[in-house]
Amino acid sequence: MTDPVTLAVIRGALEQITDEMDLNLIRAALSPIISETNDCAHGLYDARTGETIAQGGYGLPQFLANMQFTVQRLIPIAEAAGGFKPGDVWITNDPYLSGTHLNDVILVAPHFVDGELFALFANTGHWMDMGGSAPGGWVPTATEIHQEGIIIPPMRLVEGGRRNEGVASMITANVRLPQQLLGDLAAMINVFALGRRRLDELVSRYGVETLRACIAEMMARSEADMRSYIEEIPDGTYSITDYFDNDGVEDRRLAVKLQLSVRGSELHFDFTGTDGPATGPMNISDSTTRSLCFVALKHIFPEVPVNGGTFRPTSFTIPPGCILSARYPSAVGGTTDVVQRIVDVVFGALSQAIPELAPAAPFGTTGVATVSGHHPRTGHYYVAVYPYPGGYGGSSTSDGLVNGTPPGSMAKFMSVEMSEHRYPVHFDYFAIRDNSGGPGTHRGGCGTTYGIIAEADAVVSILGDRVDHAPFGVSGGGPAAPNKVEFETDGRRWVPPMRSKATKVPVRPGDAFHLASPGGGGFGEPLERDPALVEEDLNDGLIDLETAVNVYGAVIAETRHILDRPVYRVDCEAMQRLRAQRRVARPRMNHLQGRLA
Repeated sequence: MTDPVTLAVIRGALEQITDEMDLNLIRAALSPIISETNDCAHGLYDARTGETIAQGGYGLPQFLANMQFTVQRLIPIAEAAGGFKPGDVWITNDPYLSGTHLNDVILVAPHFVDGELFALFANTGHWMDMGGSAPGGWVPTATEIHQEGIIIPPMRLVEGGRRNEGVASMITANVRLPQQLLGDLAAMINVFALGRRRLDELVSRYGVETLRACIAEMMARSEADMRSYIEEIPDGTYSITDYFDNDGVEDRRLAVKLQLSVRGSELHFDFTGTDGPATGPMNISDSTTRSLCFVALKHIFPEVPVNGGTFRPTSFTIPPGCILSARYPSAVGGTTDVVQRIVDVVFGALSQAIPELAPAAPFGTTGVATVSGHHPRTGHYYVAVYPYPGGYGGSSTSDGLVNGTPPGSMAKFMSVEMSEHRYPVHFDYFAIRDNSGGPGTHRGGCGTTYGIIAEADAVVSILGDRVDHAPFGVSGGGPAAPNKVEFETDGRRWVPPMRSKATKVPVRPGDAFHLASPGGGGFGEPLERDPALVEEDLNDGLIDLETAVNVYGAVIAETRHILDRPVYRVDCEAMQRLRAQRRVARPRMNHLQGRLA
């Protein structure tokens, strides 16, 4: 047993190493999707088991367990090729092995102490373009992986400290932004030197054996912590079905079915009955599905540290070939939206078991818009990427977050100022989307709405969802407002045939596109909401007068104006009388609103 002080210091130091690696890459990368959106991750892994030792806290959580599964699958491949050697860096973006989509490139580097393999570093970075049929890699009409870009099978990119220039040239010859890619690649490789230096400092201070003992103890304690949380969930099986609107190619809904079984200190996630494979790109790998289940658990149990021990009390049934267990050659570019639905269904299942902890559905779509073309001032090709912010679901203790990052990925929206500085676009507006949160005792957070006007010829692709199937409320709360996508070209506004998915729409100077993300679902009966909060929401513009009166039972006692803005005061006593009448007249709501359970 390691003494608790040493254990705490070493755990903090290991986490600090991966945090510092995150920040180093974010500051060094050329791609704004890394430097502005933080679409990257770093981790340290056990060289024998591949389990996560520590993972950085500044990258995207969707890589939470995904990199562990990648490392575990890469270890036997490397051993068959002679094993890891000092100075090696392996590379892959194979989505069926490493998960996510082709743009997320994973590097793995061994770390040796006194000639013995001690651990493995890994990082993931989103490269802006991988040479697919649409710039940026989000191709809503893709029907196979080869339409989305180049696949890099697991291979040594750096051997003995020397980069294989043939491999690098092969990659850059197949992408639209080769110089940007090379800059990101160099930054990703160089950050391993920082990790090695910091880990060597820790080894020199405490010794290998103490570090190994602390790592084993960290994992054991994390496993025990997770089991203790699971034991607080009532035993049983909790079922939910949610849907995607379509797959971008065939206009039919796709079901995601989850039966979450709790038995003592163990969880089993069974996705039997889930549709697929999708004809279009709405598929993900099984490793990504598992990773996003852990992301959802981390939202609900945030105190549990991120390491391999946390993942041990879980098991999975994911039918091969369904949309959550993609097989070659299925397209996977819709990963960014599919991962959000995994979080949604885990929240929905757990809300039936532990409503005091699990929230309603968040906005459930990354809604990535990609703008690309040649910059009129420089002549250089550019790709600009805009992932949605939106609303989170209400919970038993609070309203949902307004204008939050996607809970499955946490990818940040590029700042308006940076976007207009770098690209030939300008924002017509960027605002909170009023009245978009689902009603409830604790309402869902509001989504956002923005409009981008092109300043030069370009093409725009959008890959989103949640138009036909809005984020659900729980415990009597209502669903949120659905997603909305519109183009404005040649003087008219129009909606894409697939509602939230469009590929390579040509735009001219002055043309625009308009997006409005969903809010989060509501938690609890809306008629139980504090009248003071209803008044506050109404005066803040988060709900409109019609919603306040018809949904929340508001009775307006006074209306005055500040300039041209109305300010309302509600009559709390009259509200309570009206609400009592409505409760008698209205049928009792189901637990899950807006979704089949």
